[in-house]
Amino acid sequence: MSFRRTLSIALAFIGLLVGAGFATGQEVIQYFVAAGSVGVIGAIIAGVIIAGAGLVILQLGSYFQADEHNKVFTSVSHSVVARFLDIAVIITLFAFGFVMLAGAGSTLTQQFGWPAWIGSTVMLALVLVSGFLDVEKITDVIGALTPLVIIMVIVAFVYSMTQLPVDTEVLNQAAQTANMPVTPWWISAVNYAGLALILGVSMVLVIGGNYLDPREAGIGGLAGGVVYMLLLAMAATSIYINIDDIVGTDVPMLALFQNLQGWAGYIIVFIVYAMVYNTCIGMFYALGRRLAAGKQSKFRFYFTITSIIGWAVSFIGFQDLMGVVYPALGYLGVVLVATLVIAYLRERPKISVEAQRRVRIRQLFYKHEHPDKGDLTRKEQRELTKLVEQSPVDNEELQDTVTEEVVQALDSDDDVDYSADEEGQEASFDDFDIASTPSTPTPAADGASTGSTKVEK
Repeated sequence: MSFRRTLSIALAFIGLLVGAGFATGQEVIQYFVAAGSVGVIGAIIAGVIIAGAGLVILQLGSYFQADEHNKVFTSVSHSVVARFLDIAVIITLFAFGFVMLAGAGSTLTQQFGWPAWIGSTVMLALVLVSGFLDVEKITDVIGALTPLVIIMVIVAFVYSMTQLPVDTEVLNQAAQTANMPVTPWWISAVNYAGLALILGVSMVLVIGGNYLDPREAGIGGLAGGVVYMLLLAMAATSIYINIDDIVGTDVPMLALFQNLQGWAGYIIVFIVYAMVYNTCIGMFYALGRRLAAGKQSKFRFYFTITSIIGWAVSFIGFQDLMGVVYPALGYLGVVLVATLVIAYLRERPKISVEAQRRVRIRQLFYKHEHPDKGDLTRKEQRELTKLVEQSPVDNEELQDTVTEEVVQALDSDDDVDYSADEEGQEASFDDFDIASTPSTPTPAADGASTGSTKVEK
């Protein structure tokens, strides 16, 4: 198991959710702080749900080698349910995209006093340029920006702790003047978890599908979810303690830092803007991939058109959009998560066996490609061929993912004389007699072959 890959998954998971989850702080007020001090407990409950679901969703994405969410939905549920979930996610991707474009406008308006259209238009331009990168680069971009928001939340939390003790009765009165679209507080917590997960599920499945080992992907999701829970609880605590000064603002997290130190606002505005960007690119990229499913040449067209339409809708206003759109999507998210968790529990034994199979495939192919380990024996060649053909996913897709991870591991190892860029050193499964006919990529069809192969780690 690679720590680097697991960390990359965790950071991407955090970064994808945190942009819409609480980077602006408006979400934290409406879902948690508006309930008073008990809202902090609600934030912890929501974080626990998100952490567990992160493990499930990333494992399913890896298991099915998903390149878009519907591939998983149709494999784990009835066609009618899959279609419903697919439509719900498509609506969510678009809705979150235009809400975040509105948030981008509000962020720059609050800090600089600029018209909202400037912030929204700049964000649209950034999204359109970034959308033409491949999924690995998108994952890297999302993950690279995540540490900034972690630092922001920790600084806000430490500062807020210096304000203790506080009069909770006064703070509760101020907090309850804010709009809370979902009540009571514990249902609000569940709704928030559903909201965060339905917003992220499409891109999270794609991220999981970019990794070979479901266990590795799952651990990355769980770790990312735990960190997200801690950050969410700290953000809720910080905003609650300072609620007197920031209630009523569009971007409470920015207002908190403006009150802390005026100059800090000029730093935080770019961090908040970057995290809103994270969510925007994740939403519109995943939406474009889904709409172009089966005709990927149309991806750029769908991506560009939906982004521009979202930009136009964003002028309705950030708080107004959030108060209406978020609760409805949150309930859809609860249904989605329940469906995926049930499917995961049903298919968990097969996923476990497949994870072991893929680890062994990677071990054998690593030996095959390593310049110092010698050739595979005939027995090992037969074993590798058999394992690839037994996998429930498409043979060529599996080979591509294995090749990518092995080449990356060898190329980054300073002790190995291997370069992926050298002529004649192109990794390939061509030396093995593997059937070109794709395996059936559904758990039901996986039955006998998945259960019959026992592979040692």
